[in-house]
Amino acid sequence: MRRRSVLTAAGAAALAVPVLGAAPAAAAPASGASAGTATSAGISATAAGRRGCLDIRGVDISSLPKNEDHGAVYRTADGHRADPIRLIAQAGVTHARLKVWVNPADGYNNKAHILPLARRLKRAGVGIWIDFHYSDSWADPAHQTKPAAWAGLDVAGLARAVYDHTADVLGALRRQGTPAQLVQIGNELNGGLIWPEGNWEHFDNMTAFLKAGLSAARDTTPRVRTILHLANGGDNGLYRWWFDNVVSYGVDFDIIGLSYYPFWHGPIANAAANMADVTARYGKPCVIAETAYPFTLESEDDVNDIMNSPSQLTDGFPATPEGQAAWLRAVADLAAGVPDGQGLGYCYWEGLWTYRAGSGWDPTDASAGNAWENLALFDFEDRALPGLRTLGRYRS
Repeated sequence: MRRRSVLTAAGAAALAVPVLGAAPAAAAPASGASAGTATSAGISATAAGRRGCLDIRGVDISSLPKNEDHGAVYRTADGHRADPIRLIAQAGVTHARLKVWVNPADGYNNKAHILPLARRLKRAGVGIWIDFHYSDSWADPAHQTKPAAWAGLDVAGLARAVYDHTADVLGALRRQGTPAQLVQIGNELNGGLIWPEGNWEHFDNMTAFLKAGLSAARDTTPRVRTILHLANGGDNGLYRWWFDNVVSYGVDFDIIGLSYYPFWHGPIANAAANMADVTARYGKPCVIAETAYPFTLESEDDVNDIMNSPSQLTDGFPATPEGQAAWLRAVADLAAGVPDGQGLGYCYWEGLWTYRAGSGWDPTDASAGNAWENLALFDFEDRALPGLRTLGRYRS
């Protein structure tokens, strides 16, 4: 997901332009991979494939420590205050995704905060999914800023820094008895990582950095499953271009991750076709690493939220608690419908990021607001919304 300054519907659509300019035109699904059909309410029977319980029913909770430090509380649907980790566990969430920055200005999203959060997750029986950004702040298709501490390093030094940073965090998690089950080596890597050395014009460097992170993950946590993650989950041309290049350099990973937001990434049919194609083409399962939908178009603070207009909504999914829950059911159907059982599941992005003053987008500015609170899984009264249970309890 992208930082506040670029998270608008128009901006998001423009982000991929420099990257896609280097990519071939969108390709048709691979021979033998059935894209099926879809409607605004979900996937049709022809695209459905396997149905059943999804292995990954996750939620990104990266903002939780900062939110709690600024006074956030979380409540059951009927208003009783409760531990948010217990709430997501009781809802049936299998994994919590935690982003990692190198030296963030506000001191959050780093090892010091991830370790105690991981202990809470383990006690609640929730698996740990680590998302390395390899930056001091947000990494996404428009921003892959090199950590300040790595500024003077050459390509070999940067690869070593990627290895050491990855091993440091994952090793600390394993030593405290809370090993990661899933790990992303980079976040929304459409244009590479650690710019400029690792951008899309330098696949040799990019893949060296990816290999360093992947090696560190496997060296420290042998049973971990590794993910390479792109945004624009409905863009098959992007995915073929990027993964064809990465595979040609011998990068070995386990899972294809996709961000898929309907208000930025196109019709659900496009995402279904892309997931069917890439899982067949590369012989890897996929996971929807990010998705979200608003429960209202109102805002709790004075920051204009990312989702603020009826024109941004997807047909059949109103901006209501019920509409949000319906979207989650549709996205679960999308993952479950990948042919041959190759859709592992999905993750809701920042479902616990309710509004609290001081817990905003910009880690360098304590006064920055939150433009996401109307997409959280808790309402403006801090009560769990129906979508949380839908997310965790998906069944056919």
